[in-house]
Amino acid sequence: MRRSTDDEKILGYNDVVLRKSDLGILSGPHYLNDRIIEFYFSYLATSHPIKDVLLVAPSVAFWIANCPDADTLKDFVEPLELPKKRLVIFPVNNNNDVTVAEGGSHWSLLVYERSSNAFIHHDSCYGINKRASCQLYGHIKGFMSTSDAEPHASYVELTDSPQQLNSYDCGLYVTAIARSICLWIESNDLREPNRLWFSAVKEQVTPSAVADMRGEILELITTLVHNN
Repeated sequence: MRRSTDDEKILGYNDVVLRKSDLGILSGPHYLNDRIIEFYFSYLATSHPIKDVLLVAPSVAFWIANCPDADTLKDFVEPLELPKKRLVIFPVNNNNDVTVAEGGSHWSLLVYERSSNAFIHHDSCYGINKRASCQLYGHIKGFMSTSDAEPHASYVELTDSPQQLNSYDCGLYVTAIARSICLWIESNDLREPNRLWFSAVKEQVTPSAVADMRGEILELITTLVHNN
């Protein structure tokens, strides 16, 4: 059987493979899939190579949240070297069925910041992803400390994170907020307590800026395809 042209590979970027169907998602008002978010996180990590900052791929974050066995989770998480990270950015998806690839209906962002020892949840549709975010937090909080004597990180549900105006832009808010945080980190010292990125995100992640993200990511992919 002939493979659909939608499955045609158009770009390999680091460890991410993008297909023709991904361009269709970015061309219209559609919910972003795992591949596009993973690609953009990989791009941010490459274009903003900040020491001790980790952007976690959606598939990795999903497995951490849903891994049923503590020993397996420990072996899986260890290579990430989380105790050495100052800041870790996790995409959160509300898919609760590990047998369904690219399931779920909403994306949000969970960010660990070491100086405050807190996980901060940005949800562009406030409250929808709290259960999924808390599940991820519950599974990962014990792996962040540098020693057993340290208390587990706290959890903060941010009540004034930028909010989406439709039912499909949640993934774009995840990419826009992650970008805003990376830009903020480049010009701020994370060792200074009580200085976080909230005001920068509020200023930069507006509905118009988020809407522009579709075209920006699509143009980025197109440029990389042409340059390869």
